[in-house]
Amino acid sequence: MAAQLHEVMGEVRARTLKLVAHLDEDQLTAVHSPIMSPLAWDLGHVAAYEDLWLNHRLAGQELLRPGLAELYDAFETPRAVRGDLEFLRGAELLAYLDDVRARSLEAPVRDGGELHELVIRHELQHTETMLQAMRLAGLEPPAFAGPAGVAGSGLELVEVPGGAATIGAGPEGFSYDNERPRHVVELPAFSIGRVPVTGADWTAFAEEGGYSRPELWTPAGWEWARDVSPRMGAPDAPIVHVSWFEADAFARFHGARLPSEQEWEKAALAGLLEGTYEVWEWTASEFSAYAGFVAHPYREYSEVFFDKGYRVLRGGSCATHERIASPHFRNWDLPQRRQLFAGLRIAR
Repeated sequence: MAAQLHEVMGEVRARTLKLVAHLDEDQLTAVHSPIMSPLAWDLGHVAAYEDLWLNHRLAGQELLRPGLAELYDAFETPRAVRGDLEFLRGAELLAYLDDVRARSLEAPVRDGGELHELVIRHELQHTETMLQAMRLAGLEPPAFAGPAGVAGSGLELVEVPGGAATIGAGPEGFSYDNERPRHVVELPAFSIGRVPVTGADWTAFAEEGGYSRPELWTPAGWEWARDVSPRMGAPDAPIVHVSWFEADAFARFHGARLPSEQEWEKAALAGLLEGTYEVWEWTASEFSAYAGFVAHPYREYSEVFFDKGYRVLRGGSCATHERIASPHFRNWDLPQRRQLFAGLRIAR
């Protein structure tokens, strides 16, 4: 098992470095958006997280560079201030990544490699965040493509019968704390988009006044919408980089709504959703704990975000590694955010 995990760690790191290989030092250290970190900060954070969990907490070693602990703590240094910090750059940053990894390869593998998997997935999640920042700055890697095309319209719905639905990750294998415990819910019959809403669907919404009708928007959404330009996208691909406010208004425009995350998961597990994992899909659900939730391995991963206005997204995106994407994974963000590779399906 150790050899397999080490191989994956190497593949993931090679992927990470390839994603930024086309950027120069100024592009790596710049603040491309006030809601995003400098890319070099993300790289240092990935190494510091690995050192904390594999070398310090698992292997019992001192941190390689204890003075960096606060600098790369996501809660101690919020995104708004990271550009002003003296984070690692250039050769020193690459050396830190390499030195941490050399120690990590000596760390014991316990509990089925749970902490190794945590570190692997943490890096993969940060590479998607880095791709968001690169997209905002127009600095995507040359080989990076947006969502793949889908056949048909997001207004075409499929029927899902009512009844019991098993929600959440099971006891075996790796999952995040917010995906557990697995439980059963009763859902009435509903219909849901066969494919995500497309650029063509969205253009029609915008051209027919979707952004100028306050009755379609929540009060907070309408305040937000007055300061943005309508989103547009490729006609035959899922619309991407839309906020929850926009997704909710689009659904209302069509006499529909966003699905709950339980509805989305039931339909996904039944194999009824096409075009999944091209864009994250906003749901109507607020991010909160399942009954019986237990924080693991640290409360800051999920618990501190519960019931604070964050909305759940399901699925995955063209920027999400396949190791992350699953029908149980719960992503979340604030309703005004557009930086995610996010779209939607409608439901009735």
